[in-house]
Order: sequence, then structure tokens, then C-alpha cells
Amino acid sequence: MRGTLSLYQRTSQLLFRGRRRATNETYTLIPSISYCTNIDNNTIDGLQSPRVKIFDREFKRKQRDRAAWLMRPGDPFVDAVADNLLDRLEDCKKTFPTALCLGGSLEAVRRLLRGRGSIEKLIMMDTSNDMVKLCKDAEAAQQDSNQNIETSFVVGDEEFLPIKESSVDLVISCLGLHWTNDLPGAMIQCKLALKSDGLFLAAILGGETLKELRIACTVAQMEREGGISPRISPLAQVRDAGNLLTRAGFTLPGVDVDEYVVRYSSALELIEHLRTMGETNALLQRNNVLKRETALATAAIYDSMFAAEDGTIPATFQVIFMTGWKEHPSQQKAKRRGSATISFDDLQKQFSSDS
Repeated sequence: MRGTLSLYQRTSQLLFRGRRRATNETYTLIPSISYCTNIDNNTIDGLQSPRVKIFDREFKRKQRDRAAWLMRPGDPFVDAVADNLLDRLEDCKKTFPTALCLGGSLEAVRRLLRGRGSIEKLIMMDTSNDMVKLCKDAEAAQQDSNQNIETSFVVGDEEFLPIKESSVDLVISCLGLHWTNDLPGAMIQCKLALKSDGLFLAAILGGETLKELRIACTVAQMEREGGISPRISPLAQVRDAGNLLTRAGFTLPGVDVDEYVVRYSSALELIEHLRTMGETNALLQRNNVLKRETALATAAIYDSMFAAEDGTIPATFQVIFMTGWKEHPSQQKAKRRGSATISFDDLQKQFSSDS
């Protein structure tokens, strides 16, 4: 592919050379096989990929394919997260004519938009062809205010965003970006895709997610196998989220956290729910064999340590919500250091005298 660079390649060049070229091109998809997840990504046009590979993206695509067939209609947890994320659009006076929705809870985001953000054109993208087909079928069956939105569907990878620079006003990612190997790089590509004064909204699972299951797995493996292996994927911590937004170059960064506690009848029901969401383990160095006795021990330990009086077990999902804007001259900026015209001592004296 000569003459046209993907956002991933542009991001690589930014990291290597520290400079960026702005364009005013309108939204266009860039057809290229280099966006597939099953190619050798060790080198891109002679550049060494800076990514550290933690997750098996091809395996994650297959999990998303399976989830498209198993997905529960109107999942309460997924809907709650998507609705919470979209609520932030109601706090903005600005409208977002063109929006990009990245893989994760695509169907829930599309169903719960309800005119928020005044979106006119929506691009829905996922690595899974089956998930995109599910969203397309749901779109055809919908009969509500969302029908006024012109929707297009793309099979693509968040790590190699097939969108031209400065082409969308809004990027939404609900429960998807935490599976990328290079989260800062993916966020940089999202920023490049945004027009000036565009908004980035994302919800990712945080490090405290499934803490009960982590404990039960660890105890069961130590007891039955004499050691532990990674069964649950590593996730970002809250303290890292603000740094990720700043590193990606977003202005006015905002981070907040919600914890959702979902109750299940057993640990097996929890695992089944994770499958329907496409949130099961996709580590490259995962152990593909789970012994039956270890699985049963995990369920028993989970029940004995965390079960409530009614027999249900809790599962904690920590969700980190991130908000960032692409720079624009109209945005508020901090004053130059040393430019203050009044001291804190004067303010303290003033408030002391008033009281």
C-alpha cells in the first residue's frame, strides 16, 4: 500500500520521529488487507512494531464471533455501562454529526443512543464479522428515533484503525479497548481520527474487575496443582487512565470509576456470562488446559468465601470511564505559571474576615 498510510503507521512514525501532519480530508474508509488481525505485524512497511504482545488478537476475534451467537438481549450490566457512557453526551452542548463506535458493546451503544449527541452518521466497527452482522441485523429490526442515523458497518481492528485523519467528531468505545496490546497507540489513533475539538469517550474494565474470581482461582490452583498460571487477563489501574489520556495527547482529560456488583447463582453462571460478552481469557501465554478438579475447586472456594445468605455469589466489575478532547483554540487552558495577580494568603485573609 503505497501513497496512503494507516493511522497505525502514522502513529508509529509519530513515536519514532515525534512529528505529525494535519489533513482536512473528509471521512473515508481505507481499504487495505494490512488491517486484518491475522497478518504478521512484527514489521509494518519496514518499521519495527513497538507493541508488546500480551493478548492473542486472533483468538479474541474468535471469542467475539462466539459471543455474537450467545449474546443475551438487553444484558443489564452491559446496558448499564453503555448508558452511563452515553450520558456524558448529554453534558455537552456541542453536537457530533459523525461518530465512530469501536468494538465492545456495539449493539447496546447503538440501541441506547436515543438521539444523544445529535449524531447524523455512525460508523460501527468490530474485529468480528459475526458481531458486525449481528449489529446490522439489529439495525434492520429497530424501529425508533435511531433510524434517522445513517449507519455504516466496518470489520476492522482497533490496533490498526482504518479511518483517515480528522474525519470524525466523536469516538466511542464501550468495553473494548482493554483487549488491545498497545492501548496508548490505539488511543493516539483515535485522537488522530478526530476532527479538531472532537470528543473521545471510552469505558474499559479496571484492575479490580473479577477480584473474587482471581482469589478463588489462585487458591484452587495452589491447592490442586501446587502453582498458579494466568487465568484472568491483566487490566489497567485507575491511576493509569489519566496518564493514558495525557500520553495520547488529549486535552481536558477526565477519568471516573464505577463498580458494578452482579450476582450469580454459581461460578459456572458467571463464566457463561463472560462468554456471552466475549470477555474470557485471551492471553498469549494462557494455559489451554483447565483440569476438571481445579475448575470444581474454584467454584467451591468461590461459593465458600463469597456466597451471600441467599446462596448467590457476587462478581465485581470495575469500569473506568475516560473522556478527552482533541485540541482546539476555543478550549479553556491553564494560565501561564507565575501570571497570577492575587496570592492565596490574600484569599485566606478575605475568607477569614468574611466568616
